[in-house]
Amino acid sequence: METALALGRRALGAAWPNPGVGAVIVRPGLNGGPGQVVGRGWTAVGGRPHAETIALAHAGHAARGATMYVTLEPCSHYGKTPPCADALIAAGISRVVACLTDPDPRVSGRGFERMRAAGIQVETGLLAAEAEQALAGYLAKRRLGRPLVTLKLATSLDGRIAARTGDSKWITGPAARARAHQLRSLHDAVLIGSGTALADDPLLTVRLPAMPGEALRQPLRVVLDGSARLPVDSALAGSVAAGPVLLLHAPDAPSGRLAALRQRGVTLEAVARNADGQLDMTAILGALVEHGAGSVLIEGGARVAAGFMRAGFVDRLAWFRAPILLGGDGVPALAGLDLDSVGDAARWRNEGNEAIGPDRLDLFARKE
Repeated sequence: METALALGRRALGAAWPNPGVGAVIVRPGLNGGPGQVVGRGWTAVGGRPHAETIALAHAGHAARGATMYVTLEPCSHYGKTPPCADALIAAGISRVVACLTDPDPRVSGRGFERMRAAGIQVETGLLAAEAEQALAGYLAKRRLGRPLVTLKLATSLDGRIAARTGDSKWITGPAARARAHQLRSLHDAVLIGSGTALADDPLLTVRLPAMPGEALRQPLRVVLDGSARLPVDSALAGSVAAGPVLLLHAPDAPSGRLAALRQRGVTLEAVARNADGQLDMTAILGALVEHGAGSVLIEGGARVAAGFMRAGFVDRLAWFRAPILLGGDGVPALAGLDLDSVGDAARWRNEGNEAIGPDRLDLFARKE
């Protein structure tokens, strides 16, 4: 099962809108000896084929009488592909060991029921906690109706993202920036505000070499842009062929601006404003789910980051820090959080630390 989990992690950021599942098929050993791995798979780029189907194809006739270890309950419904539960039955799998029940209401135990009815021995719960972590984005999408939200910060030691002039290139070094691209590749979507889009003109693509034999899938690139200010000649609008760009705008955004961006291939969607006149955070996250995203990496700017923090929607922090000081007149990483006391601040649990050249990456998860 540890191998299945490792395989499933290879699909993170590439399998959306489907979960990144891993599967391993093991034939029993002779006379009680060790078993033999005869098939393995993980969810393909774009979500199909599913991990179970790939593992079965790998195993061929050797799947009959074997055990499948799979990180999530095999599906039981007809979507764009037939149910994986039926494929396991047809292949003659005799036993299925799964980490988690799929919270998708179209499945949610039905896959297990179908296999048990066909005589397959089903066991669940093995390494469930590890699977909860590996599938956290998909589970948030199904259980909470929103993506798992990670806020990425790249700051000086005193929490500044730019000098007082606005200059921010480069706070961290090349190795840390490469690590940031790897972090980006693990998420279904990357999100910035219109201020960052105008100031930096970013691509937001993953610029890393693909693994041998695998395609590199770009995340959904999202801009929060109430007035549709994104220039039609921006790097984002001009790179739709490299991967989808979604612009979330207010219902009253200028129609001419929207038409020009639509002509460039940018996907547009109106979301409601909140009482403060800003794009509503709940509506933003709901729109991301509708577009298939189970995990989103927020990359800027300070007001967008603070807005998600104030709303209580940030689940994880990825904080890159460079060994420099920019001072109190530098640009802070977060806009105001409207906190009246230290006790009102969210508390975070350290999940890991990395030294990356001269820089440092600290990973945090929100304490329940």
